[in-house]
Amino acid sequence: MRAAAAGLAALAVVAATASPVAGADPATAADAGFVDVRTVIPDARVDLRYATADNFVGKPLYPADARCLVHESLSGGLAAADAAFRTRGAQLVFWDCYRPHAVQVEMFEAVPDPNWVARPGSYARSHESGRSVDVTLADVRTGQLIDMGTGFDDFSPRAQAFATAGVTEQQQANRAWLRDGMRVGGLDVYAGEWWHFDGPNADVNMPIVDVPLN
Repeated sequence: MRAAAAGLAALAVVAATASPVAGADPATAADAGFVDVRTVIPDARVDLRYATADNFVGKPLYPADARCLVHESLSGGLAAADAAFRTRGAQLVFWDCYRPHAVQVEMFEAVPDPNWVARPGSYARSHESGRSVDVTLADVRTGQLIDMGTGFDDFSPRAQAFATAGVTEQQQANRAWLRDGMRVGGLDVYAGEWWHFDGPNADVNMPIVDVPLN
């Protein structure tokens, strides 16, 4: 009986450790310190791929009217970066912003490879804390995307930010342009994905929050 009780106690400890450490779910995005990116870039081009079936899971994971929410600490930097790109005739295109924990879990279940999809943890970081964004550039005049060598969520070595094999010199230059402009706003690229940029404290463990996207 003692052995069985000890085993159950051990299982309870493991279960408690594995459970997400979540804060009180805020009623609104503002309560969580999030802002809609269009409040800082009024004409921002938002193309949230997870609000459509055009993503690696093959189905919508967000509501069709989902907003691009970011933590308020990113707002000034994103506005500065977008302004820098516009001086050269381009603008930011937002592919992903804040990502609810439940969506991260579903993504990892679809592709359980931490080299490509972040393993959900007990705390919120990066997209889950609203402190990372997935972006590219588009020509302001024509609306066409700037050629970066791969599409979004490309699971190949060419998707790495500093890849050279299979990536032309012009595509490499375009990626460098994106990195330099985002750095103006204080956001740094994740080496594994040319489109992923982290803002301040993106790597800091935060309480998991569940904020409505629409």
